[in-house]
Amino acid sequence: MTDRPPLPPFTRESARQKVQAAEDAWNTRDPHRVSLAYSEDSVWRNRDTFVTGRAAIVELLTAKWEREQEYALRKDLWAFDGNRIAVRFQYESRDADGQWWRSYGNELWEFDEHGLMTRREASINDVPIEDSQRRIRGPRAEAERGRSFPVE
Repeated sequence: MTDRPPLPPFTRESARQKVQAAEDAWNTRDPHRVSLAYSEDSVWRNRDTFVTGRAAIVELLTAKWEREQEYALRKDLWAFDGNRIAVRFQYESRDADGQWWRSYGNELWEFDEHGLMTRREASINDVPIEDSQRRIRGPRAEAERGRSFPVE
């Protein structure tokens, strides 16, 4: 099995690297690429949906990004301990009718010794916004890495 660094136990710096790598991957909106960060038997709770395994993750993400057009995400490290990381995040997307949404959430992550995520629990709330209220446009610029994103 190939390792996916950084590996647990996490330090503040390695946890930040893991969070940024996740943000970068999710902003590609490539379900197959994103799924490679998870173990073959990874267990997810995403909102009210429960899935297990990479194939189910790819299916969930494919449907997600068909619905959530122009998706752009920011993640911030909240806490870490051993092989676990807690993250808060915000993303913006628009639906097929052109309505923009800002989605706020928290994730709990657990990793195996190879640095693959074995468990992901996500709680997410959606708020309708106007195009003029958008703050997240595309992947994070290099100069913005490591900065927390304000809650508004």
